[in-house]
Amino acid sequence: MMPARIEGKAVWKGPEVDYRAEMMHRFSDAEVAEIDAALKACGERDIPDITADTFVLPTMGPTMRRLRGELLDGRGVVLMRGFPRERYSADDMARIYVGLGAQFGQPVSQSWQGQLLGSVIDISDVVEKVRGYNAGGGQNFHIDGSACDIVALMCLRSAKAGGASRIVSVAALHNAMLDSRPDLLETLYRGYYHRNHEMDALHSLMPVQSDHRLPFLSQRDGRVTCLASGCIRYAVQYGGVTMSPLEVEAYDEWQRLARSEEFFLDMNFEEGDIQFLNNRSIMHARTDYEDHDPVARRRHMLRLWLRVPEWPAREPNQIWMNEIDCRHWQDKNRTPFMELPSRYLAELTATQEQRQRDRTVLKPDVPSGKYPSARGWQEAREAAKVDA
Repeated sequence: MMPARIEGKAVWKGPEVDYRAEMMHRFSDAEVAEIDAALKACGERDIPDITADTFVLPTMGPTMRRLRGELLDGRGVVLMRGFPRERYSADDMARIYVGLGAQFGQPVSQSWQGQLLGSVIDISDVVEKVRGYNAGGGQNFHIDGSACDIVALMCLRSAKAGGASRIVSVAALHNAMLDSRPDLLETLYRGYYHRNHEMDALHSLMPVQSDHRLPFLSQRDGRVTCLASGCIRYAVQYGGVTMSPLEVEAYDEWQRLARSEEFFLDMNFEEGDIQFLNNRSIMHARTDYEDHDPVARRRHMLRLWLRVPEWPAREPNQIWMNEIDCRHWQDKNRTPFMELPSRYLAELTATQEQRQRDRTVLKPDVPSGKYPSARGWQEAREAAKVDA
């Protein structure tokens, strides 16, 4: 059966949207004062202890519920701007961020390390084998793990230049492919095999790799959801999966449309900005950027993955990373206060300075340009066999 066309506010094209008018909430003085009071009442709680009950926002509650509704059935994007970043320490900003996020949903851990608050910062010259969010340069379009419904970013420190958030409507891409290449759209609905990242797999309770294809796209109740994570690439490169020419073409065409100026929207970050995205219906990427050398001065975004129990559940066959593993990682590997920026940056600064003294600084990694086509995943796998 041919997929249905998606209608409504979720279908948008970047050049046709003024995000400052349609996607932005600017903090009022009264809201800043209420948040400040909530921070003082919250005290120095650890991240898991910051909830809607401990970070109380009595008059902002209806506003936050309205914005959460906009994420589900509106544009799928909310940018909160105007919070006075300069008045607060990095750790206070982290607690404020988690407190606001808790009004939307429940934080879940983002990797085997169990962190509830991630740091998106380039540390590829300091730490070996980093994930994409800890490497520099641009990023390709993707959706984060299926365990979360909302992905959020707070700009703690901006780059020297560049580093805009690039977002795109899944519904708009879906309709465009329905019009131009319904055969490829059918392939995306059929889906791809998935495999966990190496370290996540070592600490996972679930199978390392799926034994069946998971739909790249799924549709229910007039909403379309997407599952476009790096787990597809891991299955090809490390799990021995071979994509057919049609599967490669479908994936590449989807990415080509997303990268087209007809569809994407660039959203610049100011320090203190908080961006919330519907992780089912909005794909995100990042433009290239120029950064500072000291780790403590580099572009630094804080990331939350939020699960929203009040939202309709994802289709069961479109879940790979799940809350069972997220809870397991948190219980087993998370340590108290591990995510606070002051502690995180102090440890990284010490490592960077030691590498500089030892002359063991690593070559920075910019992964986004490695695979212009999904065909390159299989080529890299075969090349690795030859080298071995």
